[in-house]
Amino acid sequence: MPELPDIELYLHALGPRVVGRPLEKIRLASPFLVRSFEPPISAAEGHEVLGLRRLGKRIVFELADELYLVLHLMIAGRLRWRPRGAKPPGRRGLAAFDFPDGTLILTEAGTKRRASLYLVQGKDALSDHDRGGIEVLESDRPAFARALAGRRHTLKRSLTDQSIFAGIGNAYSDEILHRARLSPFKLSDRLSDQELDRLYEATRSVLTQWRDRLRAEAGDDFPEKVTAFREEMAVHGKFKQPCPVCGSPVQRIVYAQNEANYCATCQTGGRLLADRALSRLLKDDWPKTLEELEERGSR
Repeated sequence: MPELPDIELYLHALGPRVVGRPLEKIRLASPFLVRSFEPPISAAEGHEVLGLRRLGKRIVFELADELYLVLHLMIAGRLRWRPRGAKPPGRRGLAAFDFPDGTLILTEAGTKRRASLYLVQGKDALSDHDRGGIEVLESDRPAFARALAGRRHTLKRSLTDQSIFAGIGNAYSDEILHRARLSPFKLSDRLSDQELDRLYEATRSVLTQWRDRLRAEAGDDFPEKVTAFREEMAVHGKFKQPCPVCGSPVQRIVYAQNEANYCATCQTGGRLLADRALSRLLKDDWPKTLEELEERGSR
């Protein structure tokens, strides 16, 4: 699922292409995409895009007359910028948004249609899509500590819960916890002040560095490959590969259809975390499917 750095990359690329321009037409290729009924999705057509914003993992198009298009890419949704009038591709195409200078194409891999599009009117209606998690890059350490202390969870769950922290998912939580040198399954109420400092700084630095890196790599081009697996990542998707800090092989915990990647040397004092030993804890604090993990707090 695209997370904070990826959504910010999309906003960076979309800004000069759509802000200040009218959304001329919305062409739907899937009847399952639109989840709102009033106002009708056609009411957005012809309205100028006044601005763009990120709401957690959602992309918000701010239109005239206090209309807001709220797009949630979910796990497999991706955006493409194509010449004006381009058609959504085959089975993967969900919608096309026509602008004077080009067409924004929404695709979704796989057979499950989880991406969603809402049209709402007014700030109160828009706030219904805010899961309430704090924006870490806009928050100080005390606010971060309060959010973390609000519920007793594993750190992996806390970081990916959109009602606690906005915009962080499976991939970047692995990277954050590795940089903070903390176990993904350490409980949120068991952190020392030093560990809390490390987690706060790691969360901010990982998200900032990846946001800036992705923007620099894309330049003025529209991003064509937004993925949760990047070669430069330290541990996410790197099972059995050497940790870039200590050289130890990256470990992986799998529970149901979910996983967490970590370095035992850097994060758990050299201890390997056993799936069976963690089963009781994870039963209460871990979703049963990958979809549940990515959708947590996103409905």
